[in-house]
Amino acid sequence: MITGFDHLQISFPAGRLADALAFYVDLLAFTRIEKPVGLSQSGAWLKQGGFNLHLGEEENFQTDGRGHPAFLVDALEPLIMRLQHADCRTRYDQGPNGFLRASAWDPFGNRIEFMQRLA
Repeated sequence: MITGFDHLQISFPAGRLADALAFYVDLLAFTRIEKPVGLSQSGAWLKQGGFNLHLGEEENFQTDGRGHPAFLVDALEPLIMRLQHADCRTRYDQGPNGFLRASAWDPFGNRIEFMQRLA
């Protein structure tokens, strides 16, 4: 029985940690936290609120650009504008009833979805 959610891992190409941090820390406002001793020190662990995001470095990185996490956000429009100003590829999507929804792609082609619950 699943009892909770600990973290999500998103992969990126080896040698591109600075680009990953620029997107996930600088644009999406995650905070980098220390990885426990004894674990691989490649990649990075990030946190925002109660959500943990692990960035995993891969030698033979590939993405289909389709599989994605969906983050709930308080204000979709300012976030999408910030991403657009940073020259990130974005797209507004038709959401399920009760949500505004958009997607952005990180520098490696990973799709990240954002959903804002409507009142």
